[in-house]
Amino acid sequence: MSARALLLAGAALAFLAVLAGAFGAHALQEHLEPRLLAAFMTGAQYQMYHALALLVLGAVQASPARDRRFALAGSCFAGAVLLFSGSLYLLALTGIRQLGMITPAGGTLFLVGWGFALAAAWRHGR
Repeated sequence: MSARALLLAGAALAFLAVLAGAFGAHALQEHLEPRLLAAFMTGAQYQMYHALALLVLGAVQASPARDRRFALAGSCFAGAVLLFSGSLYLLALTGIRQLGMITPAGGTLFLVGWGFALAAAWRHGR
């Protein structure tokens, strides 16, 4: 992902994470059982964490520390938000428990992304 794409994705996902968190806290609180509401809010939390990480990666990609592995980390984070947070949102809103089987794939993609970020940071720390 380019620096611009990382920054745009980070800003858009952060915007949507705030929207999801507010929706969960205000509109869903009275309509979902606590376990499903907690799943929805976990999705919003992880989305925000990784939106912020995308913004940082975008800034790094616009600097001399630019590295293909930072871009790969960003791609992983964007896909992981879709799988992890998206599956939790859908699980909470529909109650379809099978959607929970998608969540670990997103979590794994988060870990792969952090592995790419670690490898790039290690290379630049020398």
